[in-house]
Amino acid sequence: MIPRSDAIATLGSDSFDLAVVGGGITGAGVALDAASRGYSVALVERDDFAAGTSSRSSKLVHGGLRYLQNFDLGLVREALLERSLLVELAPHLVKPLPLLVPSLGGKRPDRLTGVGLNMYDAMSWRRGRDDEEWSPARHRTIDGAETVEMVPALAGRDPSAAYLFYDCQTDDSRLVLTVLGEAERFGAVCANGCEVTGLVERGGRAAGLLVRDTVAGGEFEVRAANVVNATGVWADRLRPDEIYAEEEVPRIRPSRGTHLTFAREALDVKAGVIVPAGGGRTVFVLPWLGRTLVGTTDNDYEGPLEHVPPGREDVAYLLEAVNGFFGTELVASDLTGAYAGVRPLISTGDPKKSVDISRKAELYETSSGLVTITGGKLTTWRRMAKLAVDRIVEREGREAACRTQEIPLGQPVEPDALPKVPSVDAEGRVHLAARYGHAAQFVLRLAEAAPELGRRISPALPDILAEAAFAAAHEQARTVGDVLLRRTRLGLLDAHALTAPRAQGPPAVARAMAAQLGWDDARVAREVADWRALAHVEGLVVPEAAATGAAA
Repeated sequence: MIPRSDAIATLGSDSFDLAVVGGGITGAGVALDAASRGYSVALVERDDFAAGTSSRSSKLVHGGLRYLQNFDLGLVREALLERSLLVELAPHLVKPLPLLVPSLGGKRPDRLTGVGLNMYDAMSWRRGRDDEEWSPARHRTIDGAETVEMVPALAGRDPSAAYLFYDCQTDDSRLVLTVLGEAERFGAVCANGCEVTGLVERGGRAAGLLVRDTVAGGEFEVRAANVVNATGVWADRLRPDEIYAEEEVPRIRPSRGTHLTFAREALDVKAGVIVPAGGGRTVFVLPWLGRTLVGTTDNDYEGPLEHVPPGREDVAYLLEAVNGFFGTELVASDLTGAYAGVRPLISTGDPKKSVDISRKAELYETSSGLVTITGGKLTTWRRMAKLAVDRIVEREGREAACRTQEIPLGQPVEPDALPKVPSVDAEGRVHLAARYGHAAQFVLRLAEAAPELGRRISPALPDILAEAAFAAAHEQARTVGDVLLRRTRLGLLDAHALTAPRAQGPPAVARAMAAQLGWDDARVAREVADWRALAHVEGLVVPEAAATGAAA
């Protein structure tokens, strides 16, 4: 990405066809879609790219098997088609993941689940598809021995069989950054740390944005013929009176989803597992980036949206589900990290008539011409973006078809094709290829020029300090938290170690960034202190008493 200072200068001096508010996956998708159709595009994000829900998902690119229970066939079908397309467009970022539905205690696999998986298989098929297009193998039943081989954590539970099917998994914040990078390649100008304080109006129509630079201070105007609000659960904070007065839009009510991470040796899974939980729900237990990820919950949330910590009751709920199914005795001190995100719920004002729309895209256009897109899910980001840009194209009478179904997202690379750097081991090369694709060579060049940057940030995981330097120089990372939470995912995967009093990782990250951003020793110390404070308010480390107290 271009340096933030250059982006800010361009945003304040040029005029654009479209201004996008929000740097999550939907906003990034709108920027890419519009720019690839020939629009000049500006995108501004208040905090950091993917700082909201787009970095706090369950990391799945999937159809949503549970939505079949509600006969929401259109949503499942759409998501399954997008899943196959994303594997093709970004094979290094969106990867097939085997998932199991095990049967314990000598029971046979549930027949109704088998019927649902048959439907899932059928809906995954697209007529006229290319022979090279990815499509998962049909689900099948495996025996207990194969189940234990794929999920060693079930060895003590003597599973009798399991259904095996396939979905996909991704690194959500890296997907956002990759889409933004492609949008820039088509000419979009993107900047984080830019808070929108209002709309510019001319003749009663939206003609741009009033923006406050939260980093350097000062305000500026982004001139744009069209404005798209893609701020997700925050969508009703931009001109709420206009949205609610002119459209039949129920109030957005956030729902919190909590996730936990464990060391692989504490809960060893090589494939995903669907685990029954309280209240008739299920949760996922997934292998992800060297850890085991458990989630999610879905409960009303009334706290501030700026920092959403995991709920105490949610942590206890997830621990109870995992311990009950795997026969483990995991407690909060076994967690390597925890995080939560918020999804939008529609509220009609009548608590008995609230409807979950967190997976359905909603598009609104009001009298000022402001287009708001909200709802949806990570998997369907491309279709949501198309919906918003189609509206702009239609009202302008242009002929500009969507192209994002054919635009590769990054460029995959084999680890062996990357340059050899002595300070980076083989595991690190595999890791960099999976995260950055072809761009991993630029990270490796930093480690080659400064061998200390080849050192790991956390000893147990392959992320290296060169990634922090690269993030500061080329991805608009401005804080240690930006690097640990969204450029790498160590803040979620190794939070317990990275918040310890004598943790070496955060100061090393700050020094790697300092070389790119010109920080002095005092600034480095302040950034490390800010990271610890951020980890606390985000609830990345769950106190033992909190989880056990909630469960009592």
